[in-house]
Amino acid sequence: MATIEKRNGVDGSVNYRVRVRLRGFPPQTASFQRLTDAKKWVQQTESAIREGRHFKTVESRKHTLKEAIDRYIQSVLPSKKFNSQKDQRQQLQWWSDNIGYLSLADVTPAIIAEQRDKLAQGKTARGDRTNATVNRYLAILSHLFTVSVKEWGWSHDNPVLKVTRLKEPRGRVRFLSDDERARLLEACKKSESEYLNTVVVLALSTGARKMEILGLKWKDVDLVRGIITLHETKNGERRVLILTSLALDLMKQHAKLRTLHCDLVFPAKSFDKPIDLTTPWETALKRAGIKDFRFHDLRHSAASYLAMNGASLAEIAEILGHKTLSMVKRYSHLSEAHTSKVVAKMNEAIFGI
Repeated sequence: MATIEKRNGVDGSVNYRVRVRLRGFPPQTASFQRLTDAKKWVQQTESAIREGRHFKTVESRKHTLKEAIDRYIQSVLPSKKFNSQKDQRQQLQWWSDNIGYLSLADVTPAIIAEQRDKLAQGKTARGDRTNATVNRYLAILSHLFTVSVKEWGWSHDNPVLKVTRLKEPRGRVRFLSDDERARLLEACKKSESEYLNTVVVLALSTGARKMEILGLKWKDVDLVRGIITLHETKNGERRVLILTSLALDLMKQHAKLRTLHCDLVFPAKSFDKPIDLTTPWETALKRAGIKDFRFHDLRHSAASYLAMNGASLAEIAEILGHKTLSMVKRYSHLSEAHTSKVVAKMNEAIFGI
């Protein structure tokens, strides 16, 4: 039921006060200067209430994107992996600084796409912002809206889902040649850092990520069985690293020098956080004469060596901790010799040649 009340102002102006009341719902009111606008609003509001659209829209109008971001940072972000919190907080802050003043209802796909293009043209400390980085900004905003829809009731849909992600380049495959590997390991042995050589050997032999290695604790290292258990990984699943050969020998030597009051395997001098090996690593690369190589490329090197030594894509995915084979298909061309042997064996079996 709706009522429209005509009101005359002191200055002679006329406006229409509208009130819509439906059983089971709170009353809705609005004012208009024209009667036709008032009647149109009544029809739209009653229809929206009956269809369950009205109050969702009202909620999304009540809250700004900045409010949603603040709530997300306080209630959702702390439950995520520590290593990802810093980057995601920075990404959320960017959205807050640029369009945080908008109500959630006004954050449309068109506005998000405009900001996406703005991000793509921006710079970072390392140079141009990559498409992959831009997509990470979109991903965190998308999750915020998902939470806003499913848990908070602040939004009725996720506008980010309607925005096209930027095309990312094929995965990088940069691995050390035999000569480069020998030069790098020699430079690491001569490093001023007592940890660098062991860390690099671990990365090459296990394919573990940098922070997985630097964040290791002695309680997760079993030198008798030759395994390391990773409880915190990128995909959220526990993973086991196999220690053999040189990696196991170096870890046994390193264990003899461990500090008893610190559980970190590679602690900083303060013993309250992992060591920062950025400078020793860059120095070793320079001494070894190796260019265009990042620490993460040690992981690529491990995967490449596995492929070239006959490991299947499924085996590589399991060792590296990937849930799907799509992430390791970049190494498939390196296992051509192994694939040729498999095909040849199959042909011999079916054709007898």
